[in-house]
Amino acid sequence: MSELRGFYPEIEPFETGMLDVGDGHTIYWERIGTKGAKPAVFLHGGPGSGVSPLQRRVFDPELYDVVLFDQRGCGRSTPFAGLDNNTTWHLVADIERLREMVGVETWQVFGGSWGATLALAYAETHPERVSELVVRGIYTLTKAELAWYYQFGVSEMFPDKWERFLKPIPEAERGDLMAAYRKRLTGDDHAAKLEAAKAWSIWEGETITLLPDPSLSHKHDKDDFALAFARIENHYFTHAGWLEEGQLIRDAHKLRGIPGLIVHGRYDMPCPARYAWELHKAWPDAEFHLIEGAGHAFTEPGILDKLIRATDRFAGK
Repeated sequence: MSELRGFYPEIEPFETGMLDVGDGHTIYWERIGTKGAKPAVFLHGGPGSGVSPLQRRVFDPELYDVVLFDQRGCGRSTPFAGLDNNTTWHLVADIERLREMVGVETWQVFGGSWGATLALAYAETHPERVSELVVRGIYTLTKAELAWYYQFGVSEMFPDKWERFLKPIPEAERGDLMAAYRKRLTGDDHAAKLEAAKAWSIWEGETITLLPDPSLSHKHDKDDFALAFARIENHYFTHAGWLEEGQLIRDAHKLRGIPGLIVHGRYDMPCPARYAWELHKAWPDAEFHLIEGAGHAFTEPGILDKLIRATDRFAGK
């Protein structure tokens, strides 16, 4: 068996900037790799997590010119944790603005978790702009998926961590936890808002890997990260991403002819593998890999190996 591939070396952007996308929002963007090489865009997860230096390292910098950006309201984008004019379709339009800014006709679209949701929404809206589509940790925001993670399902696997997730919410409000959290995350009581944000954020940080990863859960415990992450994620999930029920799988026929890759961990807790399997059946052009011994995070060895092999292959390496 060949050795598992790991990250490319650390790299700094060769260009950064702020793009005014209207509606009172300005988004931070950066470009890494080699200017004028194969164009790609990286879509981060959450929604609300922002980009990180590690995410730059899944592309060969000699072969790619990659745009990474903080989606509306998170990371270095402004306004911080802003929810107004912040929907899936605003983000799809922002991706098009970035493509036009770079000046390319098509580019590779790469996204994991919520980034995969957004990548599918973008590619189904603008299939003519996508040279390849690489998605990992498939999440289609159906009612069943949302309930599985935030009401009943993953709670059965992590009863200790679930108890901490429930703590900020009185028993009388636990019948609809997303709504109970929304009330606190959008309320005026800053202490209650921060308590809810950290509980929401840590729940995710501690359940996305097959084995515990303290570095991930520590990041999710930081005040600023947790506030943007929890507010924006809860906002999107409360509205089911402004998607019709089952829309992304239903419209996967629009991806026909786009080369791609679907990678999913067998033991992905937030995102049940069933939906990755359904996408695989609806979009047969894509290579499909269900990774044994892996959870949700892109840092897990089997998942990372497939992603980097794909970006190499799509660049002709």
